[in-house]
Amino acid sequence: ILAVVASLVNLGFSGAPTAPPKKAVVENSSGVTPGGLCGSWVKDSDGGIFTSPNYPEKYPPDRECIYIIEASQRQCIDLYFDEKYAIEPSWECKFDHIEVRDGPFSFSPIIGRFCGQESPNYVRSSGRYLWLKFVADGELESTGFSARYNFTQDPEFKDIGVPPPLPICEFEMSGPEGIVESVMVAKEGKALQTEAVDCRWFIRAPPGSKIYLRFLDYEMQNSNECKRNFVAVYDGSSSVEHLKNKFCSTVANDVMLLTSLGVIRMWADETSRRSRFRILFTTFHEPPCGGDAFFCHSNMCINRTLVCNGIQNCVYPWDENGCKEKRKATILDSLDNTNVTIIGVTCGVVIILLTVSIIIQIKQPRKKYIIRRDEFDPTLLHEAFEPPHYELCTLRQATSSDDEVLPEDFPKLQRTSSKCIHGHHCGSGVSSTRGSRSDLSLRDAAAILSEMEASAQSQFPMQATPTGRRNILVMKHSYSHDGAEECDLDDELYDGPTTSHGRSAMDRTVHRSISNDF
Repeated sequence: ILAVVASLVNLGFSGAPTAPPKKAVVENSSGVTPGGLCGSWVKDSDGGIFTSPNYPEKYPPDRECIYIIEASQRQCIDLYFDEKYAIEPSWECKFDHIEVRDGPFSFSPIIGRFCGQESPNYVRSSGRYLWLKFVADGELESTGFSARYNFTQDPEFKDIGVPPPLPICEFEMSGPEGIVESVMVAKEGKALQTEAVDCRWFIRAPPGSKIYLRFLDYEMQNSNECKRNFVAVYDGSSSVEHLKNKFCSTVANDVMLLTSLGVIRMWADETSRRSRFRILFTTFHEPPCGGDAFFCHSNMCINRTLVCNGIQNCVYPWDENGCKEKRKATILDSLDNTNVTIIGVTCGVVIILLTVSIIIQIKQPRKKYIIRRDEFDPTLLHEAFEPPHYELCTLRQATSSDDEVLPEDFPKLQRTSSKCIHGHHCGSGVSSTRGSRSDLSLRDAAAILSEMEASAQSQFPMQATPTGRRNILVMKHSYSHDGAEECDLDDELYDGPTTSHGRSAMDRTVHRSISNDF
């Protein structure tokens, strides 16, 4: 008895044995569609277990279930099927089957399609996603399957070691429109530029509304490397079964969400932080459109405040068609009442001064001007501006008795007497060089002729009668400008030799007067 009591006392002092530590259960993004109709799913931090409907009993007919498994960043998935496995066998598994794809979508690369009584082999993903679909037709149901999966280190990142914990990076957005962009991470200090990020933007629309996403800018630093950077769009929640699109290449398309909750997710590791995107979201509802809504002709009714706001909110730019372009602000827009008053007074003073100057100009007498023609032909006025050359010669002939004999030098005198008194009178070289012009007037010419006539009478005294003496004044003009011509008047005046019986003691004197330009 003492031994039993001692053992109980020692047990009381030592305390009750501690229970083994429980494994922490971590919620991950793996899921199934439709929920609650496709068997059970148990998740933990290292993996989980999921089964076909009613497992280990026969699965129901006409059932289609989609399972999507998602691992953490820089991890991959190992999938194992239990030995208790039975699915209706068929050629190439065309009827009941399990389809496994390496990725998060139905178009991801296929790994295999399985059916029959033999359990599939071990399956491993190349990345962080596995997509599975279980299909049962209307006949020949079987037990189904049970599968378990584990998360393991991605061999591509084995040199990195254990990745550091990711910073919390989430955003909440709402309203008729808004901009989701990657620069918000740095602006709001969610993460450092050297840290990997796994950010989520939750866009919440009014109940019964939908969301339209349009990419304005998109560029991945490590293009086509989805393990390093991508932008994903979820419709309804951030679970993998609600994944709508995933972009990691060079192009991103617009997305139309069917629920009132949209999630945009961006993953970028330390080497991809320069990846960027900019998305415009617009909330809408289906027609009919109310009075405060605008119909976009694409089964969308958007808020009327979004019309003509300079941003395309509809799928097609119906909301921006027919809008007047906003003009740039000018200097007139910055004028106030004071500036307008100063400008008005200045303009009034200027107008008054202009009016006064015009009246003064009208009252003053106008000057008359003779308009001269600038274009004329000088040759037409040659006679007016270039008067002809006139030669004045006098010939005095005295009558004589018929028996007088003419002097022997009379022919010589007759021939040479036609010379002008001065060479320049007939336009000689000297006169032509000077332009064949003279300063003598008509009165001077008449005086010179009178003196010459008087001197001739004194040298040759004669008893002249009105009929026996003739005085001839010959004016000959020429339009020549060279002045090289000589006057030859004797041939015109002399009718022939004088007979001895018709005349006596005839003295002929020829005087050349002057040549003057009028």
